[in-house]
Amino acid sequence: MSESEKAVALITHVKHFIGPAAVNRLLREEMTVVCHDRTFSDAGARAAFQSEQPGAAILTATEPAEIAAELADRFGRLDALISNDPYPAIRAPIDEADPEDFRRALEALAVWPFALIAKTSAMMKRRRSGRILMLTSAAPLTGIPNYSIYAAARGTANAMVPTLARELARWGISVNAVAPNYIKNPDYFPPELLANQEAMAKMLKNIPLGRLGESEEVAELVALFAGGRCDFVTGRVIPIAGGWA
Repeated sequence: MSESEKAVALITHVKHFIGPAAVNRLLREEMTVVCHDRTFSDAGARAAFQSEQPGAAILTATEPAEIAAELADRFGRLDALISNDPYPAIRAPIDEADPEDFRRALEALAVWPFALIAKTSAMMKRRRSGRILMLTSAAPLTGIPNYSIYAAARGTANAMVPTLARELARWGISVNAVAPNYIKNPDYFPPELLANQEAMAKMLKNIPLGRLGESEEVAELVALFAGGRCDFVTGRVIPIAGGWA
């Protein structure tokens, strides 16, 4: 298959959340893997990432409109969008929570991906095909006391999925979310937390499978959707949380 014939998959914020594992997994697919990160506006950051992932294509654009324009200019198509959006899970009882923290969480976890989907779905409509996969969280499916900011922002993203799926289905575009929780990743389970035996023992009691999940397990689901092997599934939020959700 020539480079021009390969499907193009975009992964956002590749240095965070499920990004590293998703890049590694999709590079084994027969597709062009395009990577976005806010740090890639810096040439040094792009070069460092390229040396780590020589098979990846790197965007210089960092914001939704510019990302869509660069994709159109360089690749002329987008077959799969993996919206991988991180933001800290701030612990705050509701009577102490700062509304400004809530606004920032909504911007990062709902408004930013909404804007990117708005811009990139137009490219998919022209080809009458495409796959949109949001990497969100299982937190709003069950609820976590004192984490209303994070759960509500992630819940907003989850709520987009069934509506956008119905809206975009006529153009052959599927929309789904993979919703992790209790998954090892650099943003939510850093090494210092994993090394805290007391905290981990308390946490593991909540997980029916009795362990944390691996980012690579989430990446397998990403590859399943991005690779087009389950295109008849749309409008679903799929938890991956060891039975917790």
